[in-house]
Amino acid sequence: MKKILVTGGCGYIGSHTIVDLIQNGYDVVSVDNNSRSGTRLIDLCNFDDTHAIFAENEDIIGVIHFAAYKAVGESVVKPMMYYENNMVSLINLLRCVEEFKTPYFVFSSSCTVYGSPDTIPVTEENPEKPAESPYGATKQMGERMIRDVTRIAPVRSALLRYFNPAGAHPTNLIGEFPIDKPQNLTPVITQTAIGKMQHMQVFGDDYPTRDGTCIRDFIHICDLAHAHTLALKFLMEKSLGLECDVFNLGTGDGITVLEAIQAFEKVTGQKLNYSIGPRRPGDIMAIYANRDKAKEELGWTPKFNLEDIMKTAWQWEQKLKSDEQFYAGRNIQLN
Repeated sequence: MKKILVTGGCGYIGSHTIVDLIQNGYDVVSVDNNSRSGTRLIDLCNFDDTHAIFAENEDIIGVIHFAAYKAVGESVVKPMMYYENNMVSLINLLRCVEEFKTPYFVFSSSCTVYGSPDTIPVTEENPEKPAESPYGATKQMGERMIRDVTRIAPVRSALLRYFNPAGAHPTNLIGEFPIDKPQNLTPVITQTAIGKMQHMQVFGDDYPTRDGTCIRDFIHICDLAHAHTLALKFLMEKSLGLECDVFNLGTGDGITVLEAIQAFEKVTGQKLNYSIGPRRPGDIMAIYANRDKAKEELGWTPKFNLEDIMKTAWQWEQKLKSDEQFYAGRNIQLN
């Protein structure tokens, strides 16, 4: 079996991707420091820890790198935490990829590399503009570092620019589980609906959009996960060369924040307690994807729609509450 190293494997996207990789015949080594989910294990910001993974698993043929902090708003408040964690971990990983001649590298990038685009939907050819947040800046710098390494090392890479991952696995076994206050819209919606949060705030209704709220491209987590498996296949089937490919991963549909709220209320029958607040630093007005390249070269087409996203996210939130009640009744603490 082909062995793949997945960094950040305990995270939201990483865990769903591991499931997809295993279902498609890959052997997976998962690494996570659990800095936002529990006990610390391996820290990619420690080079010796990172090097040991490759030394102990010399048959690793590919890396999918998720391990990074990802909250736009938090990065504005704590920029150095983001620069240190996201960049040092990637530097250590690329040093090992170069030393051990690992041939395939897939990077978890973001549509934030486009900054505030002049035209939408954005294609991979859209020029990069100054990032609106330190988080976005780390993705821009990360992409540059990977391009530079592929020029001098026998590694092919794919930079996957996500739009807005959301939803949960249809089995209801894994989903998004923010340890602190959620930063992404969908868990904010579900936590408000279930009562973990008494109220949610929509950040601004004075944007020049159809209802005044920001426009985003929501992609179901399982569709996103499968794109990583397809990206590995793409890299393996092309002749080895000093190349770096870029792909947008989004549905191509621009959805406003209020439309997302309305979709949730329609699917679940739950009315949300929300109000309109001021704009949030780091947010851009609108962005959604042109996904033609991923369709043509990866053979990737999303299978889930916005209602599927909201339905699976709500089922997952309900399961979390049920689990908490079950264990609380037995005096067992969930980590």
